[in-house]
Amino acid sequence: MGPLGRIIGFSLRRRGIVIALASLFCLYGLYSLSRASYDVFPEFAPPQVVIQTEAPGLSPEQVEMLVTQPVENAVNGVPGVESLRSGSMQGISVITVTFHGGSDIYRDRQVVAERLALVAGSLPEGVRPPAMTPLTSSTSIVLGMGLTSGKRSLMELRTVADWTVRQRLLAVPGVAKVAVFGGETRQVQIQINPDVLIRNNLVVEDVLAAARRATGVRGGGFIDTANQRIVLQTGGQSLTPAELGQTVVLQRAGAVLRLEDVARVTYGPEPPFSAAAVMGKVGVVLMVSAQYGANTLQVAERLDRALDELRTTLEAEGIRLHTDIFRPANFIRTATGNVRSSLLIGAVLVGIIIFLFLRNWRAAVISCTAIPLSLLATVTVLERMGLSLNTMTLGGLAIAIGEVVDDAIVDVQNITRRLEENRCREVPLPSWRIVLDASLEVRSAVVYATFAVVLVFVPVVTMSGLAGRIFAPLGFAYILAVLASLFVALTLTPALCLVMLPRGGTGEKAPPVEAQPKTWYGAVLTAAMNHPRTVLASVLLLTVIGAAALPFFRADFLPELREGHFILHMSAVPGTSLAESVRLGERVTRALLQIPAVRSVAQRVGRAELGDDILGTQDSEFEVDLKPLSGEESERAETRIREAIAPFAGVNFALTTFLSERVEETLSGYAAPVVVNIYGNDLDQLDKTAQDVARILGKVDGAAGIKIQAPQGMPQLNVRLEKKS
Repeated sequence: MGPLGRIIGFSLRRRGIVIALASLFCLYGLYSLSRASYDVFPEFAPPQVVIQTEAPGLSPEQVEMLVTQPVENAVNGVPGVESLRSGSMQGISVITVTFHGGSDIYRDRQVVAERLALVAGSLPEGVRPPAMTPLTSSTSIVLGMGLTSGKRSLMELRTVADWTVRQRLLAVPGVAKVAVFGGETRQVQIQINPDVLIRNNLVVEDVLAAARRATGVRGGGFIDTANQRIVLQTGGQSLTPAELGQTVVLQRAGAVLRLEDVARVTYGPEPPFSAAAVMGKVGVVLMVSAQYGANTLQVAERLDRALDELRTTLEAEGIRLHTDIFRPANFIRTATGNVRSSLLIGAVLVGIIIFLFLRNWRAAVISCTAIPLSLLATVTVLERMGLSLNTMTLGGLAIAIGEVVDDAIVDVQNITRRLEENRCREVPLPSWRIVLDASLEVRSAVVYATFAVVLVFVPVVTMSGLAGRIFAPLGFAYILAVLASLFVALTLTPALCLVMLPRGGTGEKAPPVEAQPKTWYGAVLTAAMNHPRTVLASVLLLTVIGAAALPFFRADFLPELREGHFILHMSAVPGTSLAESVRLGERVTRALLQIPAVRSVAQRVGRAELGDDILGTQDSEFEVDLKPLSGEESERAETRIREAIAPFAGVNFALTTFLSERVEETLSGYAAPVVVNIYGNDLDQLDKTAQDVARILGKVDGAAGIKIQAPQGMPQLNVRLEKKS
C-alpha cells in the first residue's frame, strides 16, 4: 500500500479523530475569516521611496540644478534601485525611487535615509533637508474630508484643521499621513518698511537678527551649589506680534529703535501653495492616507469614530464637517460583497447540482463539505501570510468553487457504487474495506488531474511586474483551494462515507437527471467515434477561427471598475493663480452638481506638504462622488460629466477613476494610460517637441485628455543683481 493508501487507511481507522479535527479547523477558519483584512486590489505597487525637498524661493531651473540633481546622484547608487524619476517645481523637488520587486521596503528606506543624511549638508542655504514621505499602501488614500464655515475665516479654519483635526486623525492606528489643502496658514509676519531702514542705515539682516534673538529658545544650563543642582530655564520669548514688536533693533545715542518702528508686525497667512473648495464653497480639504499593509476597512471605521468625537465640538464653533468627499471603503465593501455573494450563490448552485445527480442527501452533504473546508483553509493561509481578501483572491476562490468538489464527488460516487455492489454479494465484505478499495481505485487519477489543473495556474503565479502583483494572488488562492480540496478528499471524505453512508449502500437507481444525459452523451460519442476525421477537422477549424478573432478583441490591462467615484483633473494656463483656479473650479462645480447622479464635488488646487501629488497652482483635482447607481447608470453619468465639462475653453480635463489612476501611476509614474517621454538637454527644444507630439496625438481617434506634464509658458521674472562698488 502506497502513501495515499496509508493516508486513507489512517483516516478510516481514526475517523472520529479526523472528523473532530475537521470541525475544529472549520471553527478556526471562521476565526481567521473574521480577522482577515479587506481591500479592492492586492498590494500592487513595487517598493518605492518618495523624497521631497522644500526649496523656498527657488525657480524650477534652480531646483533642478541645485537640489534635484545632487539628491539624485546621492540616491542613484543605492543597491536594488530599479528606476528613478524626478520632478522639479517652483520651491520643491520630488524624486521617486523604485526598487526591485520583493526587496525589503524598510531596509530600502533605511539605506536611502543614510544617503540623504550625507547630501543634506551640501544643499544651498535655505533649502530644507530632504525628507521621505510616510510609507503608505498602494491605494494610499483611505478618506477624503473637508471643512467649511460661514462664521470662521480661512485662517481660523486652517488652524483648526492643522492643530485639532489633523492631530486627532494622525493618532488613529493605521493612518500614515494627513495632507491638508486650502485655508490660510497663520504666521507672525514682519512687514518691513524700507524707507525707515534706509533712514536709519539698517539692512534686512539686522531685522532678521533681532527677530531671531527675540523668538529663539536657548538652554540656560544649570548651577551647582554645595547641596544641589539647580536647572535654569529661560523665558521671555516673544510669542505674539505685540511682544515681538517691542524687540529692540537699534540703540544709538540713548535712542531706541524697536521692531514695530521699522515694520508692521502682525498675524498673516503664509504664501499659499494650495486651495480647496467643497460643493463650491472655499474651505479646507484633508486627504488621509493609510499605512503600508493596513486594513483599509478597519482604518476607515476608526476614522469615523474619531470624526464623530470631533463633530460636536466643530459644529459648536460654526464649522461644518464633510466626511464623505471620498470614501474608498464604500467601494471595497461593494466589490468584496459582490464577490462574496457570487461565491455563496456558486456554492449553493453546486450543492443543488450535486443533490440532483446523486439523489442522496447523505452523499450530497459529504461532497459539499469540501467547499467550506477548502475555502476556509485558503483564507487561513492567506491571513497567516498577511495577504488581504480582495477582488483577486476572492475571484480565485469563486473560480475554484466548481473544482473543489470534484475530488469529493468522484470519491463519493465510486464508494456508493461499490457499496451497492457489495450489498449484492453472497458474503459482503466489511464496509471499511469497500470504502478503502473504492477510494484507492480513483485516487491516483484524481491526484494527477488535480496537479494538472494546478500546473495550469502556475504561470499566473509566476508572472512578474505589476501584472504579477495584481493577478498572482488570484492564481495563488485558486491553487491553495484545489490542494486543500485534495487533502479533504484524501482524509475527511472517506471517513464521512464510512460513518454516514448505509452499510449496504442506498439501494436507489440512477436518477433521471443522470440517466438522460448518459443516453445523449452515448449517442454523441458514438457519432464522434464513427467520424473521427470530421471531428478533428472541426476542432482545428474552430481553433483557427478563434485565433484569428483575437486581434479584434479590445485589450485592457484591467476591466473598467464602477467605483461610483471619479477624479476630474483640470489644468489651466501655466501660471494661473490659486484664486483664478478656484474661480474656475466654482463654475465647474456648479455644472457638475446640475447632473442628477452627482452627489458631491470637492476641489483641490496645487499641492500639500508631503502630499501624494505635486501640482502647480494651475492644476486642480475634483473629487466627484456619485449616488448609488447601477453599471449602466454609472456609464450614463460619466457621459453626462464629459458633456458638462466640454464647454469650458482654455482648460484641459482628464476624467478617471481612483483605482485606474493608481494603477496607471504605478505603471508609468503618471495618471494616464499612455505616456510619451521625451529626452534631451535643450529645454526649449523639448517644449517645442512636446507641443508637436501633443498636436499629433490629438488627431488620434479615441484620444482625449492630452496633457503636457511640464507645460511651457510659466511666467517668470528674471532679476539680475548688480554689485555695488
